[in-house]
Amino acid sequence: MYNFDFEQPASVEAAVAALQAEDTLPLSGGQTLIPSMKQRLNAPAKLVSLTGIDALKGVSVDGGTLTIGAATTHATVAAEATAYPALAALAGGIGDPAVRNRGTIGGSLANNDPSACYPSAVLGTGATVVTNAREIAADDFFDGVFTTALEEGEIITAVKFPIPEKANYQKFEQPASRFALTGVFVAKTADGVRVAVTGASEEGVFRWTEAEEALSANFTPEAVDGLTASADGLISDLHGTPQYRASLIKTLTKRAVAAA
Repeated sequence: MYNFDFEQPASVEAAVAALQAEDTLPLSGGQTLIPSMKQRLNAPAKLVSLTGIDALKGVSVDGGTLTIGAATTHATVAAEATAYPALAALAGGIGDPAVRNRGTIGGSLANNDPSACYPSAVLGTGATVVTNAREIAADDFFDGVFTTALEEGEIITAVKFPIPEKANYQKFEQPASRFALTGVFVAKTADGVRVAVTGASEEGVFRWTEAEEALSANFTPEAVDGLTASADGLISDLHGTPQYRASLIKTLTKRAVAAA
């Protein structure tokens, strides 16, 4: 590691102001940023920590909406998001205890790793990402691998999840990293069904619209039987071919519906 400046503001306003400095990055849980700095893939001159801002922490429910502060750890989401069991279970399956007690939901979404779990929950639920400047619908937030709609100096402050009637997340994990080799989040609401896939595509998290249409008409695992997820644009690596991941998408979708 190299020398860099570190600042830990106590308010969102102070953090946004500090991030205006040149060559400065925000730091939340640091589960990706710190390793990338050790490898010199990132080399900011200054880090602005968001974990000292109490306003960015906590889980609350208001009517049918669950709101999670951006600096809330995965472990806290797993323990306190009881109003949304599928999301709590997803958070409890991220990484290992060390990762869950340091990593945050805001950091995960801002990083938008193509195999991360939270993006599938946000996209699958049709959640809203709240920043210091605006609110961004899930369908408009994710913009490719490690890329989001966030602008320079903009930070996530909270995520609002409409609590669905039924939901479930199924993950076929890569055992070494515990990231999703493929993961599927299914959520059923009064407006229909959303199916979000992570870990499979070269473009990051995406919705499987054909399955959404079939499941909106008939919310049973059998509704997916006649469908085939396209292998076009899916990841090919030592862990699996695009065709293998396409097969996993269908299998995990059926499992998620059955479990929901």
